[in-house]
Amino acid sequence: MAYFALSPRKLGYRFNLVGILGFAIILIWALVAVFAPLVTPYPIGAIVDYDYFGPVSAKFLMGTDYLGRDMLSRILMGARYTVGISLGAVAIACVTGVALGMSAAVAGGWFDTCLSRFLDALNSIPSKLFGLVVVAAVGSSIPVLILTLAVIYTPGAYRFSRALAVNINTMDYVTVATARGEKTSYLIRSEILPNILGPVLADLGLRFVFIVLLLSGLSFLGLGVQPPNADWGALVRENIGGLPFGAAAVMFPSIAIASLTISVNLLIDNLPQKIRDRSA
Repeated sequence: MAYFALSPRKLGYRFNLVGILGFAIILIWALVAVFAPLVTPYPIGAIVDYDYFGPVSAKFLMGTDYLGRDMLSRILMGARYTVGISLGAVAIACVTGVALGMSAAVAGGWFDTCLSRFLDALNSIPSKLFGLVVVAAVGSSIPVLILTLAVIYTPGAYRFSRALAVNINTMDYVTVATARGEKTSYLIRSEILPNILGPVLADLGLRFVFIVLLLSGLSFLGLGVQPPNADWGALVRENIGGLPFGAAAVMFPSIAIASLTISVNLLIDNLPQKIRDRSA
C-alpha cells in the first residue's frame, strides 16, 4: 500500500513562522468570540472585588475595573463585540465594494462614471466624522454600527477592486470571452474574480484592521457598544481613570486591540505566494 505525504511545498502553501503565529492569535480570538459565555470565569456585570482597579492576582488574572468587576471576563466578552461587529462590517463592505467595482469595470460608460463619482464623494467625508454623525443621530445599536462601518469602507473596497478589474478586463482571455458572447455575470464570476481574489483577500484583512480601530475609537468616545455590554475600546474608556496608577484594567484591553490588529497585519504580510500571486 502506497502512502502519499502532502508537504506545504507540494501544495504550494508555504507559511513561515511569523504568518503561523499571526494566524494562531487570530484563531484564538475568533474562538474566544464564539465561546466567550462558556469561558468567562465571572458574570461580566458582577462586582467581585471590593478594591477598584485591583491588581493582577491568582484570582483575577487581569485585575479588576473601576467598579471591581473582573477584567478577564469583560475582555473575553468584549472580543465577541469587537471581532463580531468588525467581521460583519468588513464582510458587507468588501462584498459590496468588490461586486460594484467589478461590475463598473466591465460595464464602463455612464454606470462606471456615476458610481465612481458618488463613491468618491462618500469617500471624501472623514471616516470618524461620518461615524460620529450617524451614530449620534440614529443611535449606537449593533446593527447601526455594522452598517455605518460598512458604508464608510465600501468606497475604498470599490476603488481597489475596480482598479484591479480594469486591468484584468483588458486581457486577451477576457476579450475572447466577450467575443464569444459571454454575459457580464460570467465575465465577473469566471474571468475577473478568480484573478483578483488574492489581492482582494489581503485588502479585506487591512480593512478589518481599520474597522477594529475605528470601532474602538467610536467606543472610546462613548458612541460604540453601550453599557452594560462593552467592546475593547469601551473598556479602555471606562477605566481611563486608572491610567495614572498604571491599572491593569486600562492596559489589557489596549493589549487585546494591539494583538488582534498586529496579528492580522503579520498574517497578510506573510501569506503564501500561491495566495498572493495566482501566477506563482
